[in-house]
Amino acid sequence: MNSFVHKTLVVQLQSGAMDRCPVLAHLSYDPADPFAVTAVFSHDGRVLARWRLDRDMLTLGLERRVGVGDVRMRPVSTGVWEELRIEFLGDARPDGGRQRAVVFAWAPALAAFLRETREVVPPGREELRIDDFLQEVIAGG
Repeated sequence: MNSFVHKTLVVQLQSGAMDRCPVLAHLSYDPADPFAVTAVFSHDGRVLARWRLDRDMLTLGLERRVGVGDVRMRPVSTGVWEELRIEFLGDARPDGGRQRAVVFAWAPALAAFLRETREVVPPGREELRIDDFLQEVIAGG
């Protein structure tokens, strides 16, 4: 069985006052980094952003509001359409505000991806190689 999980979703990006526009979200899960999901957002072949998201936070975000820092999530329902709203807060602007982008992902597709990750590494069975982690931190990576 392949231990890596990959899925590409079409999500909706909203930034500032602009309307939503479709972008690709390339999600990947590597059991060597068992608590994280990597999300690479792209449009027209260009990478817009790359984020490492907490797998448990994504799972909880499908059910309730989570996050107090640079990443915040909550479920959104518009009747028959269920989405996960992910808000990314970036650098401060000169006016004192912060850069902000919101991504809306179709909740059933994201839930299916997360189920696949739990088949590879069930919650509570994650292992973190502390020596490798400390070596990476000390090296500045």
